Amino acid sequence: MCGRFALKQSSAEVSALFGYRGDAPGADFPPRYNIAPTQPIATVRLSHGERRFALVRWGLVPGWVKDPAAFSLLINARAETAADKPSFRAAIRHRRCLVPASGYYEWHRPETGDKTPYFIRPRDGGIVALAGLWEEWCDPDGGEIETGALLTVPANAALAPIHHRMPVVVAPEDFDTWLDVGGTPLKEALTLLRPAAGDLFEAVPVSGRVNSAREDDPALTVPVAATAPGAPAKTDTQAPADGTSRATRRAAGSARPDADQLDLF
Repeated sequence: MCGRFALKQSSAEVSALFGYRGDAPGADFPPRYNIAPTQPIATVRLSHGERRFALVRWGLVPGWVKDPAAFSLLINARAETAADKPSFRAAIRHRRCLVPASGYYEWHRPETGDKTPYFIRPRDGGIVALAGLWEEWCDPDGGEIETGALLTVPANAALAPIHHRMPVVVAPEDFDTWLDVGGTPLKEALTLLRPAAGDLFEAVPVSGRVNSAREDDPALTVPVAATAPGAPAKTDTQAPADGTSRATRRAAGSARPDADQLDLF
């Protein structure tokens, strides 16, 4: 589950890791510390045998939707069911992508007291590739918009005390397998959709300023003292010891068949 994330590294560092050409529109992007739904997100896809960079709007809109304004905001797709859901089954077969990230935010909700935001980041401080899907929607007048969603799986044991879902991380050696929608059978691609190793991430409590999508600065990812009832006093790798948070759902307009895929904070 992922409703906010960060991409702090430079565009040159991201390009070097993902192996795409840096001259694509939007490829020279600034660091971002609080990327939120409906905002542009960086993606990498395979096109004509080459990895290509593309900015898409976070919140997937399937091509068959008539009115995006009345459609649920699909920022996440559950890996367990995405291949069968009308909103995602075409994209997972034909339009898979990678989403570079420096880490993501998650909120721990104890039974009593305030929720605590955590920044969940790679222990080595590097970049991870999140598994994503993208779609192209065309309006009746010929306008086009590309949108995307992140795939999620049950959280690993280290992160489950904070939240029961986590985004899928694709290892560099699996980039081509995930991206090659023409050459990789769907069954093989689906085997990559699993929780990350327990030692990949560390979770650090951060400022509640991250709750506002208007906030976007380096201080958002800096550890602070945990203050929520029952939360740990440590500010490095320890996760809260009590309870599991409940995902909330946010949808625009009436409910849709894939509304159970939606999780926002």
